Amino acid sequence: MQAEWTLAAGLVLTPGAPLGLLTDAVQTLAGVLVPSVTVFLLLLCNDKNVLGPWVNGRWLNVFTCAVIGVLVILSIILTASVMLPDATDEEAILAILGGGDALTLVGTLAAFALRGKGEAVKVEPEVRACWRMPPLHKLPPARLSRASRLWMSVLRFYLVFAGGLVLYRIVMLALTTQ
Repeated sequence: MQAEWTLAAGLVLTPGAPLGLLTDAVQTLAGVLVPSVTVFLLLLCNDKNVLGPWVNGRWLNVFTCAVIGVLVILSIILTASVMLPDATDEEAILAILGGGDALTLVGTLAAFALRGKGEAVKVEPEVRACWRMPPLHKLPPARLSRASRLWMSVLRFYLVFAGGLVLYRIVMLALTTQ
């Protein structure tokens, strides 16, 4: 950890270092990565082997999927504004945001409607109070459905594409500011 701090301190203290560019780059990459981290948290929060009686309920999953959809839309807008800073105006951003949010809401509700009703399992408070996750070496491998695998592939493509665009833009800006 100390090596990273030393490197960061050296970079900040270097005369002529493009600190504004570095700050913007880190923030943009964070904006691209947040939706994927949230997807992995959602998968973890639905894993009965890990969380047992504390797994997410149906409506919390609907809400979380809607939040992930909004994060993806905002990430797309962020990536577009970094790649094309002059081409994004307020009306275009609001149209993308409104259309993407409506599409996210419809898609989330449709996915859960098609999924069908799961069994509502009532868990006694005593079970929740004393439940512990088994050791990691005893957990079975995660099993993803075809739909989950498909969305993970879409997410992987999005991360590679958006991250690549942002890194390309950062390199181009770094080369033009020197």
